[in-house]
Amino acid sequence: MRISDLIRRTARPLVVSLVMGLTAPAAAAPATTTTPTPVPTPAVGDVIEPFTTVGIDGSAQKIEFPKGSKTVLLFFLSGCPVCHKMIPEWNRAYSDRPKGLVIQGVLMDKEPPGFFIMTPIAFPVVRSPGRELLDKIKVFRAPMMVRVGPGGKVEDAAMGQVDRMRLSQLFQP
Repeated sequence: MRISDLIRRTARPLVVSLVMGLTAPAAAAPATTTTPTPVPTPAVGDVIEPFTTVGIDGSAQKIEFPKGSKTVLLFFLSGCPVCHKMIPEWNRAYSDRPKGLVIQGVLMDKEPPGFFIMTPIAFPVVRSPGRELLDKIKVFRAPMMVRVGPGGKVEDAAMGQVDRMRLSQLFQP
C-alpha cells in the first residue's frame, strides 16, 4: 500500500467525523476572561498639592487652591478626539461659571503649530508640569475634569466625554 493511499483512507473518515461532529475535539484551552484593570483616577478626598508650571505664553504660573474658592482642572491632549469634543462644552461652561469658581486647563502634551488658532479655548491653559505630578494626582487619561476645593481637596472628578448635566455638576460652586 502506498503512503498516499494510507493517508487518503485514514484522513477521509477523520474529516467526515469532524465535520459531522462525531468525535470530540481535542482538549480546548480553558476559556479565560480578563477583567480590564481600572485606571486610577483622582478620588473624592484626595489632596492635590499646589504646583508651579508654565503657561502657554511661557510665563511661570502657580496653581493653588486657596480658601474660599474652588477650582476645576481640565486635563486634555491636543491630539485627543474626545478632548476636542469637550473643549466647546468647557468653553460654554467657562462663560457660564458661577462667581468664584476658577477654571484651569492643563495641556498634557505639546500642541502642534497653530493648535490654539484652530481650536479656540476661552479658559486659561497651562502646560502640564510633568508626568511625575500627573501620576501623583492620578491623571492617566484625557479628558479628565477634577473639581478641587480649598486646600487642594478633590470634591468631584470625571473622565472622558460627559454630558451637559454632568458638566454642570462639576462646575458647581
